[in-house]
Amino acid sequence: MTGSFLFQAVIYLGAAVVCVPIAKRFGLSSVLGYLLAGIIIGPYLLGFIGEEGEDILHFAEFGVVMMLFLIGLEIEPKAFWNMRKTILGLGGGQVFFTVAGFFLVFVLLGYSWKAGLSIAMALALSSTAIVLQTLKEKNLMETVYGASSFSILLFQDIIVIPMLAVIPLLGTTSEVAGGEHDGAHGGADATFMDQLPIGFQTLFVLLSVVSVVLAGRYLFVPLLRIVAKTRLRELFSASALLIVIAIAYLMELVGLSPALGAFLGGVVLATSEFKHELESNLEPFKGLLLGLFFIAVGASINFGMIADNPVSVTLLVLGVIALKALVLFIVASIFRINLDQKILIAVGLAQVGEFAFVLLSFTHQLGIITGEQMDLFLVITAISMTLAPLLSILNERVLLPRIGTKESEAKPMDTIGKKHRVILVGFGHFGSTIGRFLRANDIEATVLDHDSSRVDLLRKLGFEVYYGDASRLDLLESAGASEADLLICAIDDPDATMRLVESVKHHFPNLEMLVRAKSRVDAYQLLNAGVTHIYRESLDTSIRVAEDALHFLGFRKYTTHRQAQNFKKYDEQSMRRLADKVLNSDEYIFKAREEIAQQEALLKEDLRRRNLSTDDTSWDSAHIRSELKKKT
Repeated sequence: MTGSFLFQAVIYLGAAVVCVPIAKRFGLSSVLGYLLAGIIIGPYLLGFIGEEGEDILHFAEFGVVMMLFLIGLEIEPKAFWNMRKTILGLGGGQVFFTVAGFFLVFVLLGYSWKAGLSIAMALALSSTAIVLQTLKEKNLMETVYGASSFSILLFQDIIVIPMLAVIPLLGTTSEVAGGEHDGAHGGADATFMDQLPIGFQTLFVLLSVVSVVLAGRYLFVPLLRIVAKTRLRELFSASALLIVIAIAYLMELVGLSPALGAFLGGVVLATSEFKHELESNLEPFKGLLLGLFFIAVGASINFGMIADNPVSVTLLVLGVIALKALVLFIVASIFRINLDQKILIAVGLAQVGEFAFVLLSFTHQLGIITGEQMDLFLVITAISMTLAPLLSILNERVLLPRIGTKESEAKPMDTIGKKHRVILVGFGHFGSTIGRFLRANDIEATVLDHDSSRVDLLRKLGFEVYYGDASRLDLLESAGASEADLLICAIDDPDATMRLVESVKHHFPNLEMLVRAKSRVDAYQLLNAGVTHIYRESLDTSIRVAEDALHFLGFRKYTTHRQAQNFKKYDEQSMRRLADKVLNSDEYIFKAREEIAQQEALLKEDLRRRNLSTDDTSWDSAHIRSELKKKT
């Protein structure tokens, strides 16, 4: 369906605003919400998107470019260099064995070796956009699964360059020399590069990479400093977009992946003083373009072809996902990654990626595959990307818990020999601080954690940590939950926390729980679940900052400390009174405003009384510093 630009914008944004919150409401990924939105407004359901959907898809691919630039900003050059073995090993192994496997399958199915190799290269790539978005949403970038997935995806982005160089060699001479080839590479500029000898092409590629590095240090940073002096936020946003677009355009001119070039530019700028400002300015553009990209992918699914060939499409989709998952599992096994992390990698990267749209279209333009074959594998690509979030959910909620149980029976570390009065669940940054403090005061705890790689590392560091899902009844019993006095939950995932709380409340009602809450909303849910002792992870730190701010502004140290303690007391009381109100409802908003006003009035009254009191004789830090100075 054709329409004005504004009409198309309303349709896309409206679909996203409706579908994504629904997906999040059911605990699904936002990526799945965008994909479903595309399917609904696509040509086979509501029909709001027609033939122009493919053009929108190519435009939205710039969101992937911007995402890789932002990821590059988070990785310093030294860290990137340290990853080289993982990138070449995991990424190289995955691409090589996947291409080889698909090539053999398609040759056996009767495809020509040229068509088989071209399709195999396209299907070997995974979706950078889907995987990285999922990793960021679930805070998994720092895990073994996250780091390994990122290494594989980065190698895939690099290998696209030689793939684009090899595919024309598989076509006929007339086709490669013709206008279709020019169109695939972007017009006159690509033709200029194609006409150069291979040595000069290589030289231009190297010069482009060097140019990005030098420009990042000696052009972009000085430019940003000049723009920053204007104090115009919109101009800084324009400068950030200019940097990304310029790098992508330069890479495209020399036949390199724009996404790879953007990543390199981000790595170069990772050590600059503008790192966080660039992130904050580009993040909204990246999120919007990626959402548009996922919607366009959902809209591009050809349901007509699926209806005509349901068995073939289904078998090919399942076969592609299964083969990719098998290769990923084998490669991860070679690198001795733990079982749960291997399964996450295998399932998480088993889909076909967005670069397949480019490679398949290019292959068809060169006459290597037919139009029917291109449509078939474009459908397979889109379906696999749509299934990716669903497979991840099934993996996390169905497969991993069962595999974890089997693994725990086979691993000695999960046989808990010692039982202590305290059980500590979750030994990340939050939980390890609790555990170290307890141990320093001669209190031993039975520590459980679900990240097997972290468990291995912590055991090497001297901590007695056991692997497993603490919400499992058998593991809690093995840890001595029936005899323990206290269970401390320091898990980072609110959903996992609720599962643990429900399990403990049902099976061990007498076990006292101290539970970490990520936010006030999580605290409400825990209160309604019957948890008494709740600790919001940001509350104490934020109050401490405010306390120090008052002290620096001239308030006495003793007074600010008392005010901070009163604030916590009043806030905890208020939170418990508000817990049974529905969040965002009119009643909640009215009561919350009353509570805030009452809390501020109580604090002001406390301060007034303390200022009138004569027993507030505690020394402040200025007095202490003065006395210490006299002594020295």
